[in-house]
Amino acid sequence: RKVFVFRNDPSDAYVVLRAKPEQPLQNFTLCLRSYTDLTRPHGLFSYATKAQDNDILLFKPKPSEYRLYVGGKFVAFRVPEGRGDWEHVCASWESATGIAEFWLNGKPWPRKGLQRGYAVGVEAAILLGQEQDAFGGGFDVYNSFSGELADVYLWDVGLSPDKMRAAYQSLRLPPALLAWKSLSYEVKGDVVVKPRLRE
Repeated sequence: RKVFVFRNDPSDAYVVLRAKPEQPLQNFTLCLRSYTDLTRPHGLFSYATKAQDNDILLFKPKPSEYRLYVGGKFVAFRVPEGRGDWEHVCASWESATGIAEFWLNGKPWPRKGLQRGYAVGVEAAILLGQEQDAFGGGFDVYNSFSGELADVYLWDVGLSPDKMRAAYQSLRLPPALLAWKSLSYEVKGDVVVKPRLRE
């Protein structure tokens, strides 16, 4: 029931997450919850390898769009502009078909195609709140996140629709590479851990 509060706008702060995938990711599911009144572009989750700074990136260029990057290419999902509430997002991708799924607040959007046959690298810098333009750095403060983040998960499998809905409802979830309840992290800069104000 805790959240990361990114206090400043724009911000040079971020949170480093530690996860050790054992082999390149042929599939993944990323879920997180965010709460912000930003209207400018901002990075939510950034997974960079030495070969590719946007190996996995969840980016919000404007209130009505999310972008999922895999291996430097992206697909865009147009969404209704938030009504000033928490937004729960899950994005999954599978190499075999190149299918990208996007779920917002427990509902699936039309699937799109991206990077069929690609594999996401292993030695990664994984950050919340900034978008990496170089391995572990190269931030543009005007792409920084300001607001609250919670319920961050990364799996090395594509979750079933039932599990996507379970993530939205904060129910029991399968073991993950990154799991919110057992997160190994380091705060860099002005980020405060606080209890969630409301559900």
